[in-house]
Amino acid sequence: MDFDEALAFLDDRLNLEQSPAIAGEIEGLSLEPMRRVVGVLGEPQQAYPVVHLTGTNGKGSTARMVSALVMAQGLTVGTYTSPHLEDVTERISWDLAPIDHDELARVIGELAALEPLMREELAGVTSQPPSYFELLTAAAYAWFAEVAVDVAVAEVGLLGTWDATNVADAAVAVITNIGRDHTDGTGDWRQRIAAEKAGIIKPDSHVILGETADDVRPIFDGRPSAGLWLRDRDFGWDNGAVAVGGRIADIHTPNGTYEQVFLPFHGPHQADNAALAVAAVESLMGRRLDDAAVSEAFAALTLPSRFEVLHRGPLLVLDGAHNPDGARSVARTLSDEFSVSGRRRWVLGLLAGRDIDLMLDGFGLVEGLDTDDEVVVCYAGPTRGASTDEVAARVAARGIPVEVIPDVPTAVLHAWEAAAVTEAAGNVSDAVLVTGSLKTTGLARPAIRKLGLLGPVQVDTPLGSASAALQQRRDDERF
Repeated sequence: MDFDEALAFLDDRLNLEQSPAIAGEIEGLSLEPMRRVVGVLGEPQQAYPVVHLTGTNGKGSTARMVSALVMAQGLTVGTYTSPHLEDVTERISWDLAPIDHDELARVIGELAALEPLMREELAGVTSQPPSYFELLTAAAYAWFAEVAVDVAVAEVGLLGTWDATNVADAAVAVITNIGRDHTDGTGDWRQRIAAEKAGIIKPDSHVILGETADDVRPIFDGRPSAGLWLRDRDFGWDNGAVAVGGRIADIHTPNGTYEQVFLPFHGPHQADNAALAVAAVESLMGRRLDDAAVSEAFAALTLPSRFEVLHRGPLLVLDGAHNPDGARSVARTLSDEFSVSGRRRWVLGLLAGRDIDLMLDGFGLVEGLDTDDEVVVCYAGPTRGASTDEVAARVAARGIPVEVIPDVPTAVLHAWEAAAVTEAAGNVSDAVLVTGSLKTTGLARPAIRKLGLLGPVQVDTPLGSASAALQQRRDDERF
């Protein structure tokens, strides 16, 4: 099976990522099919301790931070995240280097060969073959066992309890926050979402809880666990300040304080995520971390499409904000950490199923607000994208100039060229913000790379890929 055949095999399976899922809307959710799948594979998820992460926002950033901190302890780490931006291999990495095409094709090929046995095991449980996400999750857990990682970091795909990743028993369970996403926002939605996310907590899990609201705290406190650290009580950050290229903060945990840590990320929410990550790795290691290792881990880390600044003058930012909380973080970060003397040019590709007005409110696209905004509405894709005409109509109703350019690369180029003209005039400097979903920023990245504003696809290892790194380790061990 080559890479294209592996993609075709995956694409032939049910993919819930292609639908705007709402919590509790899908009937008959069960982990039993996924348990049968990993049973056929020999329970690979039990071969290493797992740091399991869920939350409405920040879990992808926190997962990368946890992985970097684990690597700084001299350990190898397998990281499983979703969705991907440009290439499915981004989801499965070894020491933050994506699995390469041939290696993923080999692993998927092995799963395909075992599928008849999986179907036998699934008989009486479900008539459906393993889904797209179940197969990728199984591939990740199996590959991590094969390459013998010391630690796995797994990000939940949706909610928690019934997510395919939850066949693992977390040594450390991280919950970033509870916000409005994958829900209709009616009734006791916060409690329902919290209960689903609390499902990743197992009796032997140490819990790192970033959500502090009183209305959901009892849900997490009531889960049997090995202990719980709460943000702003047991860990957190203070003395934060904006710095060139990011921010600095003191991060404190039950084991002490890491002073003036430089975080090359924008927004106070990333300091929250950094504190979560440090607490999680301390819990995993059972000790305080080395100060220099913490500083080095953060300093070398990138967070693609998380208020990712690709150019200044004019400012160009990619952020995958896909819900109101994420939108508010974008607006707050832009206002607090950047001075835009010209026009704010928004390239918006929203997901279907989102409350458009709440998203626009979050971004600060409000009628009468003292900002010079212009919006280009693009299409986040045929499977999940919101109607461009509907989004444009909602923007226009607020008295904000708007046009529709469905193709994301063309929309980005249009906004960038307009900003460049303003910059050339020499009086003011615009900002171009590409946002609305990770799908939108993923579609934008190749176009921006062609403009020379984004380097070639990077991996966080000098060896160039996870498979190259793995081969180097095998060669070292041989001699």
